[in-house]
Amino acid sequence: QVQLVESGGGLVQAGGSLRLSCAASGSIFSINAMGWYRQAPGKQRELVAVITSGDSTNYADSVKGRFTVSRDNAKSTVYLQMNSLKPDDTAVYYCNADINDYDGYRYFEVWGQGTLVTVSS
Repeated sequence: QVQLVESGGGLVQAGGSLRLSCAASGSIFSINAMGWYRQAPGKQRELVAVITSGDSTNYADSVKGRFTVSRDNAKSTVYLQMNSLKPDDTAVYYCNADINDYDGYRYFEVWGQGTLVTVSS
């Protein structure tokens, strides 16, 4: 069994920065893509950023140039550096990963519990 645990959310003023972390644990053989999603009140969950095992990245248009996704494979951790935050970035941020375990089982959609980011104007 594998799990993801996020950290780093909080309250920040507009224009500020936050760094989210998401650590995977369990019987992990390898991790394929890792990413961040967010869900604002009353809205659907949306993709924020994703990074592949080859370090290719993709971002939502709304965060390009402000957010940076990265990963540390030795720590089984993915990060989201968020700069120039706006009130519209307020949401619960969820980590997601595609993980292979030592038994040869592939967990296509592992989700963290979410961490709240609130940006005040």
